[in-house]
Amino acid sequence: MTAINAKRLINHINELGKIGIDSQGRRTRLALDDSDKLARDKLVQWMREAGLRIIIDKIGNIIALWENDSNKNKPAVMTGSHIDTVINAGQFDGCYGVLAGLEVIQTLKESNKIFPRPLAAAAFTNEEGVRYSPDMLGSLVYAGGMTPEQAHKIIGVDKTILGEELARINYLGTSEPGCIKPHAFIELHIEQGPILDSQNYDIGAVENLQGISWQKIIIEGVQNHAGTTPILYRQDAGLAAAKIITFMRTLCENNTLATAGCIEFQPNAINVIPSKAILTADLRNPDENLLCESENKLANFISQLEKTDRVKISVERLSRFKPVIFDSKIVGLVEKFSAKYNLKCRRITSGAGQDAQNMALMCPTAMIFAPSKDGISHNPREFTSEKDLISCTNVLFDVIQELAKEA
Repeated sequence: MTAINAKRLINHINELGKIGIDSQGRRTRLALDDSDKLARDKLVQWMREAGLRIIIDKIGNIIALWENDSNKNKPAVMTGSHIDTVINAGQFDGCYGVLAGLEVIQTLKESNKIFPRPLAAAAFTNEEGVRYSPDMLGSLVYAGGMTPEQAHKIIGVDKTILGEELARINYLGTSEPGCIKPHAFIELHIEQGPILDSQNYDIGAVENLQGISWQKIIIEGVQNHAGTTPILYRQDAGLAAAKIITFMRTLCENNTLATAGCIEFQPNAINVIPSKAILTADLRNPDENLLCESENKLANFISQLEKTDRVKISVERLSRFKPVIFDSKIVGLVEKFSAKYNLKCRRITSGAGQDAQNMALMCPTAMIFAPSKDGISHNPREFTSEKDLISCTNVLFDVIQELAKEA
């Protein structure tokens, strides 16, 4: 039983997945780079072919809107995700949600159904945060968490300025972010984790999303000779970094996840005691109180480490998102329509940050997860079967219709 045009959906996913592949076969579309522009152009082309009105706002979010005279002044039922990628990425993360949303709206429009509410599919700018920080930037600006003017001044890791890059690729829109008011938002996404696949579930009804704390930790010691400086006399920034990383693993209780994903030594020479170490701390927990507790424990450890290792440590907050509880009614709809298609469904937590967490500040919001083979994501081996892609999009189709019927 298929509600949407499955062949068109799969073709769109595969065609978009070809954009940004280099001579070594690596797929990379960083926000606002040349490959991202090509992907945006292709997406806009498909939206136009579907007969949808296209809005590009001041942060470069792309929104395709289907409305009519009877509902055009009402808040819209929105769906969507992102099409930028990490470096050497798979082809499903984010892109699946955008293209599934487009497919649902195009199918409904072709059926000539009329709903009390408009329907909108969005592709949000810079969800991954690889080139510009913070991540999930487009939806953050859309929800009012940052002004477009503030975002335009952000300097990327390659020293480019976000606003200038938006203009360069012709996606510096004129519409105000949030101009399409959401009545509800539902994001379809691959799980990016192993739970659904390993436990043989067909679909996930995402009921909440972890809080996320990102910090940069800068340790300053004293550069010295590796062979002539006794251990007792060292002020070793590298050793202090190792102690922080080891301590972070002790925080992994009560559902806390802690990761040091980046580390850099200076001067980074084999025979020199590091004078500086820079590392990142990624802490996550679905409970705000427990997340705060982990942050405090890390701060206290760093404070003591300065004394015991005679180093100077500064901490820079990169981003902070509180846990999100998604709308129970929409979660229930996901379960209801999963049963309609005989899909084995379980409630699940999103371990990754998603645009939906920002949209939840504006309207009732939830997510749907499709299984990820072996839980692999941010990797060329990322894979979700066509069967799962289609069946989860069918559930999205029914959920959106149900929400669009609300007066």
